[in-house]
Amino acid sequence: MNPEASKLWRAPRWALAVLLACLGMLGPFSIDTFLPAFSGIAAALDATPVQMQQTLSSYLLGFAVMNLFHGALSDSFGRRPVVLWGMAAFSLASLGCALAGSIGQLVFWRTVQGMSAGAGIVVSRAIIRDMFDPSEAQRVMSQVTIFFGIAPAVAPMVGGFLFVHANWHSIFWFLMLVGIALFVANWRLLPETLHKDSIQPFNLRHLMRGYRRLLGSRRFVPLALASGIPFNGLFLYVLAAPVFVGEHLQLAPTQFFWFFCFSIGGIMGGAFLSGRLAGRIKPKRQIRYGFTIMLLVSILNVVLNYLLPPSPIWALPVISAFAFGWSLMVPVVTLMALDEAPMRRGMASSLQSCIGSAANAFVAGVIVPLVMHSTLALAWTSLGMMCIGLIAWLWVKREMP
Repeated sequence: MNPEASKLWRAPRWALAVLLACLGMLGPFSIDTFLPAFSGIAAALDATPVQMQQTLSSYLLGFAVMNLFHGALSDSFGRRPVVLWGMAAFSLASLGCALAGSIGQLVFWRTVQGMSAGAGIVVSRAIIRDMFDPSEAQRVMSQVTIFFGIAPAVAPMVGGFLFVHANWHSIFWFLMLVGIALFVANWRLLPETLHKDSIQPFNLRHLMRGYRRLLGSRRFVPLALASGIPFNGLFLYVLAAPVFVGEHLQLAPTQFFWFFCFSIGGIMGGAFLSGRLAGRIKPKRQIRYGFTIMLLVSILNVVLNYLLPPSPIWALPVISAFAFGWSLMVPVVTLMALDEAPMRRGMASSLQSCIGSAANAFVAGVIVPLVMHSTLALAWTSLGMMCIGLIAWLWVKREMP
């Protein structure tokens, strides 16, 4: 924690949480906004469904690769410069997407978008730990998750409106404006939270050595898997939304927001409860509650898909409950992972995000195209993702005091 933290931000704590949430939401916002226009973009660019799926997987792959460097760069050059350069690059990439005339050009600029958007979520986690002690950091992380949830709920409504009343290009013009707005807001408001005594020289060999040490840790990798992989139990429904929501649930593009309202509502509810429980119950118990909810809901999801035809009446509340369980436990697990490298939290945040984003990219490019045409297959895959995270947590739990 920065010993001068109290002097860096004198506004209310929730205001910093909003600013950091806006940075963190940029990644999922960039996905959710253009999902309602999926079929329209495919028709305009003469792209196949598999090619369109690559606009998601390439974005997530770029997100994962650059996540290895965002945090490390912020450990060396400061949190603020990395955020500002990231927002500038995101705005430029959004401009490229808006002007894309082929599916190849769109995939390229989506990759650049992903590479730059990750700066927000990686560095914002490090900033929270720079500014607050563990229990307070959990409360702020929960607040960030609550505010973070608002944008993805709004994103599909904005994307659907722009697509229906303008064209798909307007979605990326809008994202460019979002990137510019975030650049200006952080340039004016975000302080430098990295203390001068914590600055690390940027050395690629030293950085790779640090990553090898973390990857060899008996606790860091399981913690990263426990926080990141269960998210894919929810995220695969987001990635499959054009088929799941449009074909299986029979909702129009302008009705996509119902799916996101339920899923984000669950995330916000779990995050709110997580913040309320911070310092009141043991972290391990809170994590156990989250995994218990996800396990029971995942089993129920499989059973309902066997017994009933797809319907938003029961499918959306089930997804919401899963999201609630995930967000109840993830702030605690995330902070545990960051504290595995107390002097290089930016690096730890980078590697943690990279592991989660690599899993997201694999799910988007490989898993979702295989299972998105069957709601039962989606349900089984969601259960499997949750079980991977649960096994990782049970493994690391034995290594912790």
